Amino acid sequence: MTASKQPIGKPKKVVEKKMKPITALRLQRMIGLVVALFLLSVAIFLSLMIGAKPLSFGFVWEALFSSANSYDYTVVHESRIPRTIIALAVGPAFGLAGAVIQALTRNPLADPGILGVNAGAAFAVALAVGVFSITSMSIYIWFALAGALTTTVAIYFIGGGAGKKSPSPEQITLAGVAMGAALGGITTSLSLMNSRAFAGMLNWRVGSLARKGLEDLWPIIPFLLVGILIALAIAPALNPIAYGDDRAASLGVNLKMIRILGLISVTLLAGGATAIAGPIVFLGLMVPHCVRWFIGPDQPWIFLYSLVIAPLILLLSDIIGRVVISPAEVPVGIITGFVGAPILIILMRRRKVSSL
Repeated sequence: MTASKQPIGKPKKVVEKKMKPITALRLQRMIGLVVALFLLSVAIFLSLMIGAKPLSFGFVWEALFSSANSYDYTVVHESRIPRTIIALAVGPAFGLAGAVIQALTRNPLADPGILGVNAGAAFAVALAVGVFSITSMSIYIWFALAGALTTTVAIYFIGGGAGKKSPSPEQITLAGVAMGAALGGITTSLSLMNSRAFAGMLNWRVGSLARKGLEDLWPIIPFLLVGILIALAIAPALNPIAYGDDRAASLGVNLKMIRILGLISVTLLAGGATAIAGPIVFLGLMVPHCVRWFIGPDQPWIFLYSLVIAPLILLLSDIIGRVVISPAEVPVGIITGFVGAPILIILMRRRKVSSL
């Protein structure tokens, strides 16, 4: 009897030892998420306070719950609140789109900007404005989504997705860079051919949150929400994909369905965010990597953190853009480029990425 009980007890001890670090890691991730949410709330108030004319915390707090006819109240309600809310909408979209692309392609250098998805959406919007003279956000959002979807599918097939095997990360990256460069050149040509139509979109072309109203945001919100929900739904299935298609298929993952849903999610997120804020670069690249450095390669947690860290970085970049050459402003897309370039260099210096 004693001999039969002993083998049963050993696995129990092993399970208990394994459960402790998992519980501790989960607690650490939850605490980190709470801290990130706190930092995001601080960034929100800083976004409302800092600008060409700094405002006190007390005044901003009072302005949130009242209205007046003074200039400062107008600045808060008509300028800083809309651009802050827009950052809270497009930031998670860009960050999560980058996380989805990196997980689907197993490519650490993938993001909507590098893979040309943003360029495709921007090209379609430029086509709508320059050729068809469309200026309504509710109309050219469809052009942005169509451009993002077409570009994503084209990159996948150009990179070798038409064969039996999935394209490699190197093939997708090269195809994306080539497609993005081509579409970027065409977009620039369209803007030069019809400079009058694009006069009001100069900041948009490099990525900007300024001069946007909430009325521009509302048509896009449903697309962003659906994209976020789809991404969160497929997040658990993306962990097995990290070990390869064969391993994921053996674990019961429907690779075709996950890729289709991921494609739809990226299209909605990147296309919708680009339509209102322009092609903000590097945000989708740096955010998932910054998150992975702290919490490890668990896709559901990476997605949750990306939803918080991306708007945090975007708001801080926007604040820097307001004060660096005050009273003028630097578009936030340029600031994220300055911040993201060193991140890309660090990634290229890492051993795993240098072999791509």
